[in-house]
Amino acid sequence: MGLRLKFNLVLLAAFVLGLVIAGFLSFRILQQNAEEEVVATARLMMENALAIRAYTSSEVGPLLNDADFDQFLPHTVPSYAAQTNFRLVQEQFPEYSYKEAALNPTNLADLANEWEADIINRFRNEPGLDEQLIARETPSGITMVLARPLVVGDEACLACHGAVDDAPPEMLAMYGPANGFGWTLGEVIGAQVVSIPKSVPMARAEQTFFTFLISLVVVFLIIAVLLNILLHMVVVKPVVRISHMASQVSLGHMDEPEFAWRGRDEIGSLASSFNRMRRSLENAMKMLED
Repeated sequence: MGLRLKFNLVLLAAFVLGLVIAGFLSFRILQQNAEEEVVATARLMMENALAIRAYTSSEVGPLLNDADFDQFLPHTVPSYAAQTNFRLVQEQFPEYSYKEAALNPTNLADLANEWEADIINRFRNEPGLDEQLIARETPSGITMVLARPLVVGDEACLACHGAVDDAPPEMLAMYGPANGFGWTLGEVIGAQVVSIPKSVPMARAEQTFFTFLISLVVVFLIIAVLLNILLHMVVVKPVVRISHMASQVSLGHMDEPEFAWRGRDEIGSLASSFNRMRRSLENAMKMLED
């Protein structure tokens, strides 16, 4: 087994080990960054919904309530405004969703399904819990869900959702008297639920990961070629020449020229030692001839 082959085998083993370690660590980091990106986007969507609710409650609601309308306007309801706004966003990003799910909603479109009801019931059973972050398996892949409780925090809410007899007639005419009543102050009646697929950031993370691995392989190949050229020029070539000269001298061919090496490295030291040995051998041969 030649020196070059041994060198390349060691280099290849070191590269494979380094590639495995770097690949494992980089994939974990990219995967973690993708998950953090999903959570950050979910929090941004949640804050946007809260801002729309607050704006509707403080700005839009008072204006419309002061106007002389003979019908109930859902536009004054913060929940309606937030969800209507997000439906416009959902036209461009259909994989994202925002819902204010409730166990006893006025609008049955907001009725919680089974897994949403589990989230709401956990909020009801754990009063100190203010947020849930869960991963769900869906037909399109894993979806991250960020949920926060909806609590009856203002007595003004009970004017519409307390006793049925106290509810505005216009609201009863629109939604009926069967749902959305009997709420109490401080009760968790639902949850804000933001759902974001992990497929997009994870696909981006996988693409970055494979690009990183390909870059490592390309860099390794370039380094391997450069090291092999350096090994050939600095080590293999002069060692082969010295070996050939030693073989010639051992056969009695003393007319071989000395090995010239300008460097002061180990090869230069070897060349100087060989040349001294050759001169000593030549002198010894002349003394024997005399």
